[in-house]
Amino acid sequence: MARVFNFSAGPSMLPESVLNRAAAEMLDYKGSGQSVMEMSHRSKVYEEIIFGAQELFREVLGVPDNYKIIFFQGGATLQFAGIPMNLLNGSGKADYVLSGQFSTNAYNEAKKYGDVKAVASSKDKTFSYIPEVKKEDLTPDADYFYICQNNTIYGTRFTELPDTNGVPLVADVSSCFLSEPMDVSKYGLIFGGAQKNVAPAGLTIVIVREDLIGNAGPDTPTVMDYKIMAENDSMKNTPPCWSIYICKLVLEWIKNLGGLSEIKARNEMKAKILYDFLDSSKMFHNPVNPKDRSMMNVTFVAPTDELNAQFVKAAAEAGFVNLKGHRSVGGMRASIYNAMPIEGVEKLVEFMKAFEAAN
Repeated sequence: MARVFNFSAGPSMLPESVLNRAAAEMLDYKGSGQSVMEMSHRSKVYEEIIFGAQELFREVLGVPDNYKIIFFQGGATLQFAGIPMNLLNGSGKADYVLSGQFSTNAYNEAKKYGDVKAVASSKDKTFSYIPEVKKEDLTPDADYFYICQNNTIYGTRFTELPDTNGVPLVADVSSCFLSEPMDVSKYGLIFGGAQKNVAPAGLTIVIVREDLIGNAGPDTPTVMDYKIMAENDSMKNTPPCWSIYICKLVLEWIKNLGGLSEIKARNEMKAKILYDFLDSSKMFHNPVNPKDRSMMNVTFVAPTDELNAQFVKAAAEAGFVNLKGHRSVGGMRASIYNAMPIEGVEKLVEFMKAFEAAN
């Protein structure tokens, strides 16, 4: 069966070369006589995988030496609690920007652990823009300031980071991880689930500045304590071994392509092709404020729900799958993560033009 163009928001498509490499090593990883899915995480052969993945993450993303890279399970959602557990240790206060469903979920979770304030929100327009953060609304002695940098459901992103007046910036980067270069030193902590751009579901990466760890609350579970997990090389308990292995292969793929600058150029090209068509289309419309458009998740709608449903059905039959928008907003969404080839976006636009002409 021919492979389809998979526009899923996550779990999402992986590079074919990575899948082929994993398939070739499935039964026998580098002469070990075993699969990565079977080997002990305490073995020398697996230690080479997990330490290699951490080193590659540091190299590819340019992570400074004073930051820890920690692998977790539980998805990014578990970190909605893990972050306040570890960081609400000074004033007990934090500021949150509500730019979509996931930042709102993180805010509601954090309220269980301290004095947490929503300093800006774009809920009034169905999260179709990034809200302005006013300095007078900030909490001067906050322990951290929280954003979701790319909003998967609504197709928006922070194109500029807010000025937090020195308060550590925490960012959920689940759906834009490794999509372009990042200056990690501008953040106190970044984290994200791997199932968009990094690896299969099951792995979450936390990159945290060293001075922010070591003061977790007394009720913090052992495997959620950043200091304990860092000291144990992410292996206080059994890590998500297979996902970390695929993460390492993906990082090698990015490095061999030319790094994140090359990845960014490809992603910008794909986004431009799709947004240029949407801006010229008489049927399809992108509802997002143009300056806040996501490079990873492109949302669009047709004039009626019936046309939306017809389009999703016809697209799937033509080999363009998982284009249905999130249930909370409807319409369509094309997630064009790193592994989506330019050809996939070009062919999608061709199909959209034909559908528009026929309807």
